[in-house]
Amino acid sequence: MMKQLLALLLAVSIFPVFSQAQENGIYIKLGEARTKKSLMAMPAFQYFGAPSSASKYQSVGVELFNTISNDLSVSSYFQFINQSAYLEDTSKTGLMPAPGQPNGFKFQSWSAIGADFLIRAGFSIVGNEVTLETYTYHVPRANLVLGKKYKGPVSSARRIAHTFANDVLKALTGKEGPFLSRVVVSSDRAGSQVKEIYVMDWDSANMEQVSNHRSISISPAWSPDGKKIAYTSYVKRVGAKFRNADMLLLDLASGKRSLVSYRQGINSGASFSPDGRNIYLTISQGSSPDIYKMTLDGNLVGKITNGPSGALNVEPSMSEDGKLAFSSDRAGRPMIYTANADGSNVKRITFAGVFNSSPAWSPDGKKIAFSGQSDNNFDIFVMNADGTGMIRLTSAKKPNGKMASNEDPSFSPDGRFVMYTSNRTGKNQIYISTVDGTEERRVTNDNYNYYKPKWSTNID
Repeated sequence: MMKQLLALLLAVSIFPVFSQAQENGIYIKLGEARTKKSLMAMPAFQYFGAPSSASKYQSVGVELFNTISNDLSVSSYFQFINQSAYLEDTSKTGLMPAPGQPNGFKFQSWSAIGADFLIRAGFSIVGNEVTLETYTYHVPRANLVLGKKYKGPVSSARRIAHTFANDVLKALTGKEGPFLSRVVVSSDRAGSQVKEIYVMDWDSANMEQVSNHRSISISPAWSPDGKKIAYTSYVKRVGAKFRNADMLLLDLASGKRSLVSYRQGINSGASFSPDGRNIYLTISQGSSPDIYKMTLDGNLVGKITNGPSGALNVEPSMSEDGKLAFSSDRAGRPMIYTANADGSNVKRITFAGVFNSSPAWSPDGKKIAFSGQSDNNFDIFVMNADGTGMIRLTSAKKPNGKMASNEDPSFSPDGRFVMYTSNRTGKNQIYISTVDGTEERRVTNDNYNYYKPKWSTNID
């Protein structure tokens, strides 16, 4: 199944049409959406095939439209203009402006309703292939920002839509979006008594179970290239009396699964080194857990933390530039610490709260997100890598009025969002927030529980 998925993801072709940008290439400055969102108009996508087949393929057009609309809305840069406000019948006007196109649209019709940007798109289906033709316009200047055609199997419609949404953000902000990224997570979807590992698109679509141990599988982590997943599972080995928390490594393309750390005790909390050649993990063999560095074939390279005696050193998180963050109770309460990759230069960077855990680096290494307990619940916080500038991202209540817990943060590959779990609905569901905490959205919407989601570091 995973082989087929990876083959499909490589099957989308992109054909540039033409583009025209401002002199500096930027239409929206990063962070500008905090004060004013750009008004976006995006009429329903036209179908270019025979009218008699329009109803047959309507679902494909709806899927393309809804996926793009959700992506761009989540980006926090845009507010969509209600289609009831449109002054033109967009089903009867072309995708390009008049007078260049005889039945083209008029920019005046869109500037009159305050649109900053206009997306006109249409699609056709021949055999098993869908082609999406898109034009993104900057209305105030009446110019084309981005024009592209996308072609691929009908089954790849969502990927085509995500690709276009990424391209729009790149054209307008200079920075690509995270919409082709994926998430790996532990969940009880296979039954309430077990937890398995799942891979899904960032928006929870295309969810696929990738482990089947019928046990407790937790704490998954992506390799930097997105081709491997390390995770811990309580596997009962042949001849053993008890299940042990062993670490496994899954190659997604081949489906090959290998047991890489099965030392008696805990082998958990994987975080790959930036070059993908090593794994940092927590090992506890009947004593207090410490962080170790290990090769992908299970050989220990070195012990990274060393006590002090009785202290817990857990939850290693490696930044893309090779810095380590972890949780430790060496000073009494669990707090967040940073260190060099070899364990030197240890610094404590959180001092408040009862219990701070699950540190996660932003892609640029400038910020750390973590889960902090102040009363009886946990919330997500983001701070600079030195512990300054801390802000709270979450605060939510359960239906019974008690405060919900929000845990296990993970940054998006573009660094603009933080993903985490929250039990505010009674189940552990996945949410995302902008990194400044101004907008929050729910990602999963079902009756299962999700644990420790990790956003892939690679965009696609």
